[in-house]
Amino acid sequence: MKPDWDKLGEEYAASSSVVIGDADCTESGEALCTQFEVRGYPTIKYFVDGDTKGQDYSGGRDYASLKKFVEDKLEVKCDVKNPTECTDKEKKYITKMGAKTSAERVAQIERLNKMAGDKMKADLKQWLHQRLHILRSLEA
Repeated sequence: MKPDWDKLGEEYAASSSVVIGDADCTESGEALCTQFEVRGYPTIKYFVDGDTKGQDYSGGRDYASLKKFVEDKLEVKCDVKNPTECTDKEKKYITKMGAKTSAERVAQIERLNKMAGDKMKADLKQWLHQRLHILRSLEA
């Protein structure tokens, strides 16, 4: 399962709405695993719409099954040309960054790309990727 999980993580690394992560419950992730009541390994949890407890995933463990679940249940697409599926926060950011020059947007993309590898809370990392998605779409 690990190779398929890693492949999924690579595919969604730049996603504006999906964060794929893992924790080693025997080492640095022990507190996290305790917090989310992980008792068996591997355990897959997913979080939707501000859910702070997470839900257990019980689908297939192969790449195709994992990807289909993400596409069907978790992935949110925000299109800057038709923002009906965007959150209010994304819409505000689209308006704000749409008023900037291309050079200013490119500078923001560079700044956020540098931050993308930093450790941060999942919600902040998700917002970072959402902003990158919006900026790249505005520059396309």
